[in-house]
Amino acid sequence: MRSEFEHIPLVKNQDKKRFQITIDGHDAFIEYKETAQQTALVHTEVPEAIGGRGVAAALVEKTLNHLEAHHNTLLPICPYVFAYIKKHPEWKRLVDKRFKGYDNL
Repeated sequence: MRSEFEHIPLVKNQDKKRFQITIDGHDAFIEYKETAQQTALVHTEVPEAIGGRGVAAALVEKTLNHLEAHHNTLLPICPYVFAYIKKHPEWKRLVDKRFKGYDNL
């Protein structure tokens, strides 16, 4: 993660069912669905105004750290999250082994 994003807090917005960070007044977010022990990350969105700066990668990394700290297993349904984990295989440890695409990570 780029150093400029390290101190930006991740917010779990339970009303909107998304993890989010705010940069330059814009919210980047990952929509989620969850059960007690499992979280499905379904859609990542970064406003165009802050795109191309590594915001999505920082958001995913912060979200994965949060899930790991809360002992949740992951279903990376969002194509961006899936691709991020494929590029950073150390995060595969969070993915539920029953996830349909697990062997492709």
